[in-house]
Amino acid sequence: MRWSFKIGRILGIDVYIHFTFLLLLGFVGLAHWLSDRTLATAATGVIFFALIFLCVLLHEYGHALAARGYGIQTRDITLLPIGGLARLERMPEKPSQELWVAVAGPLVNLVIAAGLLVGLVATGSWEPLSSLDTTRGHLAERLLAVNVFLAVFNFLPAFPMDGGRVLRSVLAMRMEYARATRIAANIGRGMAVLFAFAGLFISPMLLLIGFFVWFGASQEAAAVEFKSSLAGALVRDAMMREFHSLAPQNTLGEAVQLLLAGSQQAFPVVANGQVLGLLRHTDLIQALRERGESCQVGDIMERDFSVVEAEETLDSALQRVGADRGMVFPVLRSGNLVGLLTLENIGEYFMVRAALESRARQAATRPARRVPPVLAPPLPAAGKTPGSH
Repeated sequence: MRWSFKIGRILGIDVYIHFTFLLLLGFVGLAHWLSDRTLATAATGVIFFALIFLCVLLHEYGHALAARGYGIQTRDITLLPIGGLARLERMPEKPSQELWVAVAGPLVNLVIAAGLLVGLVATGSWEPLSSLDTTRGHLAERLLAVNVFLAVFNFLPAFPMDGGRVLRSVLAMRMEYARATRIAANIGRGMAVLFAFAGLFISPMLLLIGFFVWFGASQEAAAVEFKSSLAGALVRDAMMREFHSLAPQNTLGEAVQLLLAGSQQAFPVVANGQVLGLLRHTDLIQALRERGESCQVGDIMERDFSVVEAEETLDSALQRVGADRGMVFPVLRSGNLVGLLTLENIGEYFMVRAALESRARQAATRPARRVPPVLAPPLPAAGKTPGSH
């Protein structure tokens, strides 16, 4: 995610913090300092806020480790001012698996809250809840209240939050996955409107959460619709079949001529029938500026690139290659280059299939036209053919 920086790698997962998190951390410290203008109170506020986000991080690791149990890896975890985001490589295929992955995060918060409760009761440190607020009260008790709030809040059916994913998984056990997503997304948008409305009177943070839920639900629904529309499609169905390739000894001047002659933005570099590299539009322009037209393609081509097979499903190919730079992949069949798979081609293929499926649904719901009966001529008598006398 942009404007984020890496703070470490834990259990094989990179952890990032968005820069706005630091701004919020400073704001909390300032709010505590203003309450009685002492550095000790400001430090306590910063520690309290850091502990909250440690709980949020553990919440996200609950999702990540539950997904790992089903063979799904997590790309990274990013801490944001409104919570955390664990980016899974893919969503679980079975609704029951998605249910457990979604529930795992809030369960971590409940376990933390239970542990703090036992510790407070055992040490006799429990204070009346009326004595707690954002800046006052026992630190552990305030942290307990925050974890209970995180668990309850995340269980709200505001897709794509945890509660919304639980709702989607339950619905998907009884209906098509895409339809379950549409229903959960619509409920999530309704919750987003409620958050935004409440934010006008209670807290601007609810307004921010409302926007997050609205756009998250819309993007998730669009992604599922896209994936559903590609079901059963093969790479060869969406690949670019007419394309130009280059040889390592070709110059950048020759590559520019091909670039300007058509709409192709990346060129496979081939020698003796083998794909050796990939020359992307951005690399070509940069090399022209730095090295000139006489530079050879083989000197600047990208050698570390992904390829896909023509006969594999489009969905599995996209999952396997991930968000590769430039989204251009040579397509092979039996080791031979037969096409290019680009983001533009996939988008065009998606729109064509969506249009055809929409027409098919309209035809299926349109009432059948009544056709007037056709009066057939009388059958000829036995032993005669039409026109005989």
